[in-house]
Amino acid sequence: MKFLAITSCPNGIAHTYMAAENLQKAADKLGVGMKVETQGSIGVENEFSEEDIAQADGIIIAADKHVDKSRFVGKKLLVAGVQDGIRNPEALIEKLVRGDVPVYQARPGQEPSGGSGRQQAAKQNQIYRHLMSGVSYMVPFIVVGGLLIAIALSIGGEPTPGGLQIPEGSFWKIVESLGGAAFTFMVPILAGFIAFSIADRPGLAPGMIGGFIAANGSFYGSEAGAGFIGGIIAGFLAGYVALWIKKWKVPKAIAPIMPIIIIPVLASLIVGLAFILLLGGPIAKFFEFLTSWLASMQGTSSILLALILGAMISFDMGGPVNKVAFLFGSAMIGEGNYEIMGPIAVAICIPPIGLGLATFLFKRKFHDAERESGKASFTMGLFGITEGAIPFASQDPLRVIPSIMIGSMTGSVIAMIGQVGDRVAHGGPIVAVLGAVDNVVMFFVAVIVGSLVTALMIKLLKKDVAQTQPMIADGTVSAGTIAGGSVASRASVNGKAEESVNDKSEVKDNNAQADTNVTSSANAVIQHKPVSKLTDIISLDLIETELQAASRDDVIDELIGKLEADGAISSASEFKQAILRREQESSTGIGMNIAIPHGKSTAVIKPRVVFGMKQVGVDWNSVDGTEAKLIFMIAIPAENPGNEHLKILQMLSRKLMDDDFRDQLLKVHTKQEAYALLDQIH
Repeated sequence: MKFLAITSCPNGIAHTYMAAENLQKAADKLGVGMKVETQGSIGVENEFSEEDIAQADGIIIAADKHVDKSRFVGKKLLVAGVQDGIRNPEALIEKLVRGDVPVYQARPGQEPSGGSGRQQAAKQNQIYRHLMSGVSYMVPFIVVGGLLIAIALSIGGEPTPGGLQIPEGSFWKIVESLGGAAFTFMVPILAGFIAFSIADRPGLAPGMIGGFIAANGSFYGSEAGAGFIGGIIAGFLAGYVALWIKKWKVPKAIAPIMPIIIIPVLASLIVGLAFILLLGGPIAKFFEFLTSWLASMQGTSSILLALILGAMISFDMGGPVNKVAFLFGSAMIGEGNYEIMGPIAVAICIPPIGLGLATFLFKRKFHDAERESGKASFTMGLFGITEGAIPFASQDPLRVIPSIMIGSMTGSVIAMIGQVGDRVAHGGPIVAVLGAVDNVVMFFVAVIVGSLVTALMIKLLKKDVAQTQPMIADGTVSAGTIAGGSVASRASVNGKAEESVNDKSEVKDNNAQADTNVTSSANAVIQHKPVSKLTDIISLDLIETELQAASRDDVIDELIGKLEADGAISSASEFKQAILRREQESSTGIGMNIAIPHGKSTAVIKPRVVFGMKQVGVDWNSVDGTEAKLIFMIAIPAENPGNEHLKILQMLSRKLMDDDFRDQLLKVHTKQEAYALLDQIH
């Protein structure tokens, strides 16, 4: 089977690509073909061709913004949120495999979801999806406008009693006016793309017209416009009015001009009149009151607001709660109130920076892989990408989420007290470097203090990582584990120990030797060609048709012993930890009597696959409850470029879905017979 998937999130940064990666991994694991198109902030990548769509057995759209479905008429189409793509990719794919998904017919207003019972789940977040679609298109206008104004003020501004002022007639006054022009598009764009998300192209013009009227109080006799609240209302009103008109039954002669003339004209007229005669005035007064109230906040009330905003931003790290606070701050920029976005800009970057800092300061709290992720998290924080904290929060939410919330709230309060302002709808040190932040010193003080608070909360709440102590055959503990180093196991293939450590001095000597060995191994990683078939990285010596071990962990030890004998790994204990960490995430028993344990580790010198058979089976906690009889262990160097382990998994999974091939493999008696069959996997 071959499936297609589209992923897209409002900001088009982290969630888009996380969902894409998880869907691809799930497809590889389930043995189905998958091509994922990402619609992110840099545009469409890996775009489907007409041939891709024609050959597809089904399509998944995992998105929180509008995605054009017109390409998929006549195809089974499953629509879900981007979080479903991140957290439940296998469930989405399995639903397509079962065929429990309707064919998309492009009827007006139809939103295919896929199945009864849970069929309404995808529809429950439609309001949020429409809103975020508008926000995603609005944000670039705020960013451009804010940066142009900030640059003009920082370079061309002159100090006056009323603050920085740009002289009339100067070049920088022109730059400032360009920034102001970008801001004027904010509300119309927001409203237009909310309507577009609801009713497709016929809703775009009515939405933008309604948004323009909402932003200009002169239409309804108000000095202040209805602001972003009015824009949101205009967008939803225009979208649903256009959708309602689309459902009208009209003569065939009129149908072709409905989407380009009749729907836009009627919807624009209805929305425009509704705002001018009914809605505009009351909404403008409410928005004016809200802006004045926020601007007048002093003392404890402003601190309370900062606490709320900081908590919201960090609670779900780019999710719906985060976006509500972000949208609120963005709207205040349009009203000239920059001191709301300032604390938000601080809170945005504290979770990823604080967690990155924690992995550096308190290493015992994290596995090796998490410490590597900490570097990426810290970097993402510098650029204001809160989603960098998600991998840590997903693994230990009860300790990580409170830690980052307290850190963000602390930083947000310091920023509010320090009158930090932000003229751009974004966060992180990058906006300060670009000159968009008022009171830069207090901005960095708030970020540093908030990040340190997060790191200290992690130290306080998070437990030290349990250090496993592999036992060698005579029952003594491996020396490398005692000292925290990485000592290559001395066990032979059948698990018999050749030597043991008897005193502390010998431990010390062995560890010193191990450090040298590991360094040498790391510096001597073998350059290899990309794997095109399984037998590129498997040999007769890495095949065992009669495994002796009786439990999962013992089988892992037996297979690792073969890797060690082959010279593929420098430390059996270190690689075993990588394998067990992967098993803790979810079992690699994929069902149908198959298990594919795998791991990336610095202990792996060269990519290798070991194959073992256990005719009576071993409990591997497989997804279908079957015992593992065919076990493939994949070892990949940590510094290996690309996702080679995923390619190998994909090769294995696809071939092992073939019942005949699997039956043939179960019947082999010799290594040579097994190798001949494995040579077919490519």
